[in-house]
Amino acid sequence: MYAESCDEELSGDTGWIPWFCGIRGHGLVAEVEAEFIRDNFNLYGLKHRFNFYDNALEMILSNEAPDEENLADSALLSVFTEATRLYGLIHSRFIVSPRGLSVMREKYVKGVFGTCPRVLCQRQHVLPIGISEELCAAKVKMFCPLCEQVYAPQSKYKALDGTYFGESFPQVFLQAYPLEQSRALGLEPPQAFISRLYGFKMHKQKSIIARKLEDEQPSSSAGTGPVN
Repeated sequence: MYAESCDEELSGDTGWIPWFCGIRGHGLVAEVEAEFIRDNFNLYGLKHRFNFYDNALEMILSNEAPDEENLADSALLSVFTEATRLYGLIHSRFIVSPRGLSVMREKYVKGVFGTCPRVLCQRQHVLPIGISEELCAAKVKMFCPLCEQVYAPQSKYKALDGTYFGESFPQVFLQAYPLEQSRALGLEPPQAFISRLYGFKMHKQKSIIARKLEDEQPSSSAGTGPVN
């Protein structure tokens, strides 16, 4: 499966992690630092989920990238498959760590994750998200911080497993970079679409975002005491 998509990346002169992250379509994936992986605390609870855990972990930390001959070996391919899945679960933990958040923020600012397809979000940068914590259950999706909707990613990223990012990454990311910093990243209140008929606003026709904005506004009577 990977042999066909890795022709340009099979240099053999780099470690497994940078090689894997350099595979075509893996641009969303961050390079997890070896020190993070070597810390057993960060790997807690993962071993029982894999048949070749030790071999997969050794492969991930290897200083050599696999070549075509390695990927053609059926026995080694089983370990490689588990290594990619193990790396994905480790990756989902790394990107919510302080160092991982910094790495992902750099990708976000550069627009590596892409932009929101919603026209009124005006090409707002998006964040990757998984809609399931189970391996191979769902592919990666994109979350827009502006309209707070989830979309399918660009076609070159559609093969990535959503567990590489987990269900909580966008929320943790936006908590780490609150409103003051988010404004610098271009996070402005979303614009609501206004339905018009021949130039006239349609009565009581409101978009989901327009209703959401109204619901979030404080009531005009809030904070007022009882009338004597």
